[in-house]
Amino acid sequence: MEIINEDLLRYSEQHTTAESDLLRQINRDTHAQVLMPRMLSGHLQGRVLAMLSKMVQPKRVLEIGTYTGYSAICLAEGLAPDGTLITIDLNEELETRVRKYFDQSGFSSKIQYRIGDAAQIVPELPGPFDMVFIDADKESYGRYYDMVIDKVREGGIILADNVLWSGKVLQEKKDKDTRAIVEFNKKIHIDNRVENVLLPIRDGILMIRKLSL
Repeated sequence: MEIINEDLLRYSEQHTTAESDLLRQINRDTHAQVLMPRMLSGHLQGRVLAMLSKMVQPKRVLEIGTYTGYSAICLAEGLAPDGTLITIDLNEELETRVRKYFDQSGFSSKIQYRIGDAAQIVPELPGPFDMVFIDADKESYGRYYDMVIDKVREGGIILADNVLWSGKVLQEKKDKDTRAIVEFNKKIHIDNRVENVLLPIRDGILMIRKLSL
């Protein structure tokens, strides 16, 4: 999943603000106890998410794909004093673990953790959102984007994870997830409602800013 040279990644992490003790614990626990730990945002990407959130100071954040809660806590670091983060995940087996982490984070009163199908939950959520982070099933990225774009305020930010898909986006033969990512990246790039930059951080983050039209 890591695109850059391991030594360069290590150097980048050494010159990036350290994880908190809780985030370090979540990182360690996830790799030791949870299936598919590569889904975790991790140190460098987590600090990028936290930094962007602190720059925006959002009042309302939506995250599609909670996993073990690492990225939600990072995004919550930048919430406005009266801010709220809604995070949605389909996997109820992780709920107890994730709620424990949220309680320890100090942000539990600001985080609304919902278990269920995002495709059913998101349409019922009122806007506007200042930030959205999409990090769920890849085949649904385009659908999630269509669901949230009108709920994001002008100047708001949408972030989509895994948009380089371990470099598979460059392969001639593509599986269905890779094809979905390629189509999503193209969809965003030609959407005149937004401006975008693809950041080659970890597995690729597509940063999308909604324009004032």
